[in-house]
Amino acid sequence: MGQMDNKTKKIRWCKPEIGEIEHKLVKQVLDNHFPNESKLTESFEEEICKLIGCKHALAVTNGTSAMFLSLKALGIGPEDEVIVPDITFIATANAVEMTGAKPILVDIDPKTLTLNPNTFEKAITEKTKAVIPVHVSGRAADMDKIMSIAERNDIHVIEDAAEAFMSKYKEKCLGTFGKTGCFSFSPPKIITTGQGGAIITNDDELYIRLRELKDQGRPKRGTGGDDIHASIGYNFKFTDLQAAVGLGQLAYIKQRMEKTKRIYELYSEGLQNTKGITVFNFNVKEGELPLWTDAIVEKRDELDKYVLSNGIECRRFWFPIHTQKPYRLADDNFPNSTSLSKKALWLPSSYTLSDEDITEVCSHIRNFLKEN
Repeated sequence: MGQMDNKTKKIRWCKPEIGEIEHKLVKQVLDNHFPNESKLTESFEEEICKLIGCKHALAVTNGTSAMFLSLKALGIGPEDEVIVPDITFIATANAVEMTGAKPILVDIDPKTLTLNPNTFEKAITEKTKAVIPVHVSGRAADMDKIMSIAERNDIHVIEDAAEAFMSKYKEKCLGTFGKTGCFSFSPPKIITTGQGGAIITNDDELYIRLRELKDQGRPKRGTGGDDIHASIGYNFKFTDLQAAVGLGQLAYIKQRMEKTKRIYELYSEGLQNTKGITVFNFNVKEGELPLWTDAIVEKRDELDKYVLSNGIECRRFWFPIHTQKPYRLADDNFPNSTSLSKKALWLPSSYTLSDEDITEVCSHIRNFLKEN
């Protein structure tokens, strides 16, 4: 079967939606003739705090800058090491590089594709200053063990919760375990502001430092003329145009959360006991939120091509970071990520999909695996 083009795909892996609320709020910003960061951004940050249950939220340009600023605010820089799981979007490692520190890649837990506490502990040296567990697809890393190891070794924990907005670990929101939690609001996420992200923290002093770093060293913004710049800072400001979209998106958050759980439930039931595919588990009862449903498929590439020819779009997982040119290392220390990255696949998980859509995807997957 030949592949279908984008125009004829009927089941999308991800399909962001912008509603009327966002349009109205954006128009308000434009009518005010001040689209820079202002009161609407503050409202967006306040809503994040209420939803997550944290003291402070700081809207920034994207998830990458959220991690960079977190590291920088904790004093991490040249000569320091930061431990990063080998399976994650490369931005996690790049954020470490931005500070001048060195990302130390470690293998992942094959059951979750998240940071393996054992490989984390073995990688600790005198130079280790931080660790960045990544909550893949909204599935939590083992935060009990990670926090315990980090505390014993005086290591900062910065959570890459880019894919885990509103997901929980043992009924507590991800992003609230470490010194900071970092979210992304890029188009595939459960809410989007186009680009954009946020840092959350419960540490008052750290929040002040983050504000300074985000906005040219200013602890408090003034006129832009005679401001006090307490330290070196950068420009990672949000805008009220983005905040308008974000606030509108939050209006649908509860129904989207229920939808993603429903999609996961249908895949789990529809592909149960199907030889050749294993759907990753989410602990929905304790609050884990499957932003996307993912699976291990023995013949992933062939299945991906087959379903695409039938109008169904999936997404293959990232290559392990250790295979990318800037961070290239031998496969020997990464048996799990090397093996599983070739088999990992995100199934169509858009909250616009109907139950019938998911049933159709499952049917095509079962047919392919039965024949192959």
